[in-house]
Amino acid sequence: MLNLQAQPSALSIDLARTALLLIDMQRDFLEPGGFGESLGNDVSLLRDCIEPCRAVLAAARAQGLLVIHTREGHRPDLSDAPPAKINRGDPSVRIGAPGPMGRILIRGEPGQDIIPELYPIAGEPVIDKPGKGSFYQTDLELILKNRNIDTLLVGGVTTEVCVHTSVREANDRGFRCVVLADCCGSYFPEFHRVALQMVAAQGGIFGWVSDGEKLRQALQQAGA
Repeated sequence: MLNLQAQPSALSIDLARTALLLIDMQRDFLEPGGFGESLGNDVSLLRDCIEPCRAVLAAARAQGLLVIHTREGHRPDLSDAPPAKINRGDPSVRIGAPGPMGRILIRGEPGQDIIPELYPIAGEPVIDKPGKGSFYQTDLELILKNRNIDTLLVGGVTTEVCVHTSVREANDRGFRCVVLADCCGSYFPEFHRVALQMVAAQGGIFGWVSDGEKLRQALQQAGA
């Protein structure tokens, strides 16, 4: 068992029933020349969470935790992409358009893949999702239930979009979520701050908020 300091309160975690979920740490969102930057965003604001994620990922692997990665993206023919999603924004940077790292947010293209710093290793499931939520039209819930997981340690991008949507989905399905604040990022710092406040508000309406350092310290104590 692990005792983790968090907001709104500390919680006990059974490591055998816990997974690390890293959401959409993809080149198209985090690297210069990707989809995020093409929309006018400062990708350095997201890159600040890479090192905390890498440290947490190493600690989770050392403890033998289940690690799951997600990638947002679509089929090459865009048959799984709603027209309302495709038609947002400037036509030159819409989903499916050619970019410096291949077609934007298309499965199998270099830009849709996970950044090298956090690349999955053998045995770590990768969930390809067509929407913002990690549970929508994916087998994530089945994987978690098959492994008897009840608690998710969550990092990824962006805090207020794919991370928040996934945490809300998980909450409705009965999973406990701990959002690791420094392991998440947003192109809009104010959105990041408020999104984290929303998770822990009202006694933890969607879950808990902690950080990577607290988690690593707790894991070290648990393994001592």
